[in-house]
Amino acid sequence: MNYTVNSCDGDENENRDTPQQQIIEMGSTVVKNKRGTIHCLTIIGQIEGHTTLPSNVKTTKYEHVLPLLASVEEKDDVDGLLLLLNTVGGDIEAGLGIAELVAGMTKPTATLVLGGGHSIGVPLAVCGKVTFIVPSASMTIHPVRMSGQVIAAPATYRYFERIQERIIDFVARNSRISAEKFRELMLSVGDMANDVGSVVYGQEAVALGIIDRIGSLGDALEALYKMIAKD
Repeated sequence: MNYTVNSCDGDENENRDTPQQQIIEMGSTVVKNKRGTIHCLTIIGQIEGHTTLPSNVKTTKYEHVLPLLASVEEKDDVDGLLLLLNTVGGDIEAGLGIAELVAGMTKPTATLVLGGGHSIGVPLAVCGKVTFIVPSASMTIHPVRMSGQVIAAPATYRYFERIQERIIDFVARNSRISAEKFRELMLSVGDMANDVGSVVYGQEAVALGIIDRIGSLGDALEALYKMIAKD
């Protein structure tokens, strides 16, 4: 369905704030009921960093998400954040930046992996105070990769290693999996046909300690409402 928002009496700001337009432009919506007000934000497609991706690629733009998260944290009329993920990964620093911002929020936060939480999507999946994954979802864990021109020098490989360790450290700090086990999954051989790494699915991600619980939308919302009630 396509939504068309027309300007009435020249008041463009009013139309820009409609729920439909917020979903179209930001992939987010705010739901309010007697139990609390939840801001729901989606992380979909490829996470776009400093380079603009082609128009035919679904993206999550970090320059939109970062100020939105800051606004959610400061708003008195928002009680919690629900992050819905179906992402193939993308820019490492943009993804880590979003994940760090969510992890540092004082308000109740929950993440739900739907479809996939791959690559840099793994830190985003674990950044909430409580994390969920549906049984059919998958998560790809692999070493850091870079596209474009790469200088084959020891300093370059060391740079890759340092970025990789930042990811491992973040996941270990924000989940129940150890850094050693996550590194083992990242460097595993034989699970992926054309790469090094691992693919884990819903229940396995919970058993490994990457994600807290198996659950879907209702479970994530219920966990948020319980955290809100305690506050």
